[in-house]
This record gives sequence, structure tokens and C-alpha cells, in this order.
Amino acid sequence: MKPVQLREMTKDELLQKKIDMEEELFNLKLRKKTKQLDNPLRLRNLRRDVARIDTILKEDELKIRSLAQAKEIKNSKDEGKKQ
Repeated sequence: MKPVQLREMTKDELLQKKIDMEEELFNLKLRKKTKQLDNPLRLRNLRRDVARIDTILKEDELKIRSLAQAKEIKNSKDEGKKQ
């Protein structure tokens, strides 16, 4: 996944995606140990994607680059202006 796509996500979405990827990575490691892994390149790609997410989250934490804001916040501000 490209970093530009990841930066367009909110913090909650990134954290959920990281959890899903780590779970998939765990399952792939198990399959590798039992010699049932079809695509070993998938392991490397997942590890790198998790590292990208960690980097982007750290950048946001240090205020180097900011992530997309939650859509609900934007919607609630728009509703307040209409009234």
C-alpha cells in the first residue's frame, strides 16, 4: 500500500488496518512453518506495510505530517453551520 493512500486515512482507520495486517502476518508465519505458504513475498510486503503505518503514526504524533481528520467531526461542524 502506498504511503499517500495511508495518509488519507484517519488514525482509527490506520490502527485498525495495522491490527488486521499483524493478524494476517501471524497467520502467514504459521503457514510458513508448516510449509503451506503459497506466496512468500506476501510476508515481506506485509512487514513493510506495517512499518509504513508505524512510521506514519509516529509522524502524526510528532506533528511532522498530519493525518486526515475524522469524517464525523467534519460532518458535525457542517451541520452546526447550517442551523
